[in-house]
Amino acid sequence: MEAWKESFLKQRQVLLLFIFLGGSLAGSGSRRYSVAEEKEKGFLIANVAKDLGLRVEELAERRAQAVSKGNIQYFQLNHQTGDLLLIEKLDREELCGSAEPCVLHFQVLLHNPLQFITNELEVIDVNDNAPEFFENAMQLKVLESSPPGTVIPLGNAVDPDVGRNGLQNYTVSPKSHFHVRTRRRRDGRKYPELVLDRALDREEQAELSLTLTALDGGSPPRSGTAQVHILVLDINDNAPEFTQSLYEVQILEKSPVGSVIITVSASDLDMGNFGEISYAFFHASEEILKTFQLNPITGDIELVKGLDYETINTYEVDIEAKDGGGLSGKCTVIVQVVDVNDNPPELTLSSVTSPIPENSAETVVAVFSVADLDSGDNGKVTCSIQNNLPFILKPSVENFYTIVSEGALDRESRAGYNITITVSDMGTPRLTTQHTITVQVSDVNDNAPAFTQSSYTLFVHENNSPALHIGTISATDSDSGSNAHITYSLLPTHDTQLALSSLISINADNGQLFALRALDYEALQSFEFRVGATDQGSPALSSQALVRVLVLDANDNAPFVLYPLQNASALCTELLPRAAEPGYLVTKVVAVDRDSGQNAWLSFQLLKATEPGLFSVWAHNGEVRTSRLLSERDAPKHRLLLLVKDNGDPPRSASVTLHVLLVDGFSQPYLPLPEVARDSVQDNEDLLTLYLVIALAFVSSLFLLSVLLFVGVRLCRRARASSLSGCSVPEGHFPAHLVDLSGAGTLSQSYQYEVHLTGDSGTGEFKFLNPVIPNLFMEDCEREVKENPHCRNSFVVS
Repeated sequence: MEAWKESFLKQRQVLLLFIFLGGSLAGSGSRRYSVAEEKEKGFLIANVAKDLGLRVEELAERRAQAVSKGNIQYFQLNHQTGDLLLIEKLDREELCGSAEPCVLHFQVLLHNPLQFITNELEVIDVNDNAPEFFENAMQLKVLESSPPGTVIPLGNAVDPDVGRNGLQNYTVSPKSHFHVRTRRRRDGRKYPELVLDRALDREEQAELSLTLTALDGGSPPRSGTAQVHILVLDINDNAPEFTQSLYEVQILEKSPVGSVIITVSASDLDMGNFGEISYAFFHASEEILKTFQLNPITGDIELVKGLDYETINTYEVDIEAKDGGGLSGKCTVIVQVVDVNDNPPELTLSSVTSPIPENSAETVVAVFSVADLDSGDNGKVTCSIQNNLPFILKPSVENFYTIVSEGALDRESRAGYNITITVSDMGTPRLTTQHTITVQVSDVNDNAPAFTQSSYTLFVHENNSPALHIGTISATDSDSGSNAHITYSLLPTHDTQLALSSLISINADNGQLFALRALDYEALQSFEFRVGATDQGSPALSSQALVRVLVLDANDNAPFVLYPLQNASALCTELLPRAAEPGYLVTKVVAVDRDSGQNAWLSFQLLKATEPGLFSVWAHNGEVRTSRLLSERDAPKHRLLLLVKDNGDPPRSASVTLHVLLVDGFSQPYLPLPEVARDSVQDNEDLLTLYLVIALAFVSSLFLLSVLLFVGVRLCRRARASSLSGCSVPEGHFPAHLVDLSGAGTLSQSYQYEVHLTGDSGTGEFKFLNPVIPNLFMEDCEREVKENPHCRNSFVVS
């Protein structure tokens, strides 16, 4: 009996919740189904897909689900058939108690697009419960003087079923003195009253035993019985009377235990034992007995258990006042529990979508419902999320909300969000519930690799070893996973003469660059190319960077002497007049170095000389000049050894030997330029050196011819002025040049030479004519020239 009462109270709670939820969804155009209670799991309720006009495939595509309010889900939606099935056995009495009709509200939730379809399921009562009395045995005391028609209240029975299956009427047997009358309370409960049909005679029969039967209207009907034992009493003509037949009181649900909520009072006009009154609960339920305590003397009703508005909000308590003669009076106390905001709002998540692509448009990330068991303002709730998030909270159908992204997200800025849902009621003080969901943002390949530099400059020394690591390029990608995995590559170059694939290779994984072969600064001083960085996204994104490689020079080339050429078979002799002044330019050593920078800075040094102190060489330009005046004691022939050195580390050098012949004047012997020397140069030097020598000889010849012509004209003018002789310039194809060999490098006034090129000379040698004024010292010069006929300038002195 106690278990049934506890179940009954729970049924009332569920009934109130569903009445609240059902009222919130009223007028939404819902579809109603019906099913009898006690159906087994898997029972087919209806085909929802057909009723909603949906294709069966749409149920899976739109992730359809049946959502019930509360934590218990009663339904399951079959995506293959569209059938709505029971997954929990339904007990109408547990769900709705005495409420009729019993309706369960549920929603069909569809995604993409989001749609709520509200539905109702009516649970039809089955006669599965028989009426049951609170007390199986009752004892009554009836005065023998009670007139016919006297009404004696009896304890009632309860039947959890409703409608025709609920309690319908009462009967009593035997019917010798009484019949039973069925009455209805304001709350709809039916209770019996025993009506006296014939006067009692205690002396004839002091006790009576009756059987009270409660019947429901089910098919077949169910019944419950209780035994009624009646004691016939002596006359007590005044029964206790309460000052009020109905007491009403309101009490806060958080009132302290032990507080007196109300005091009932009754009086009896009789005297003595018949006037002494005691108070007691009349047919009180187990819940009332656990909650309240009645003082039998004073009539105070005390609270012995905490009240909960959400469980029971109204108590109807019957109080009996009984005197010593057995007469009694009754009153009813209505205790209304006043709601206190003691229940925080409840939040139920229906679905959470995570992760979501960062480039997706407005997306539903969460669906949830809220509820509050309190009433009035205490049960009204508000929802909110943080303001600094790219998400919007939108209300949907009653008590349902969705969280939607405002637009495309950027995973590179933020890869995840913690969304805190705050639900607060309107009570005083406010109660709040928070729930945090995590939404991850999945990566989309929307960022191309970015090089750390737009261009790279790498340096490598020439003559490097093959496969030398010369540098590393690096790029980053703010995406993640394969979208951020970078592969490096060499891009084709537009320079057709640059064989890039034979010069450089790149490690595709880490961007390291390697020189494939040794580089030669003299052949290739610099080159540039472009590299690419490509991620592995779909589609793949890439970027480019310019790489410039500068080859650094190494001192791997020794100086090369262009003039005078060093040839063992053709020694070069320079002529120096004895009248030369100090600083006279004897010759100039011309050398080049294929290296660059300080490796090509050349310096000249005089190592050895036949006559030390007579000649000096300028260190920076290679000019060989006289250091002093020549004397008669100086040897006619001199040999100079010069060193040409670069400025590399370590330095490289070359030596050159000069032969200088001192002359007093020029005569006409013909000194042809040896063919051997020219052939040797052509055989030993490469084509570039030959071109340089020819160009230098050509320019030097033009310069020398111009100087000789200028000097010859000057000498002719001086000769005419002194009337020594006339100077005739030969006609024909030759550039006539006169050389002045004074102390400054020109001829003295006492000697004049006529110089011209022979027209049929294949070697391009010069021919010097006899002097206008004979000189005795020329004989010595002739002997010296004949002994050394081969000279770079091919002079013939006569």
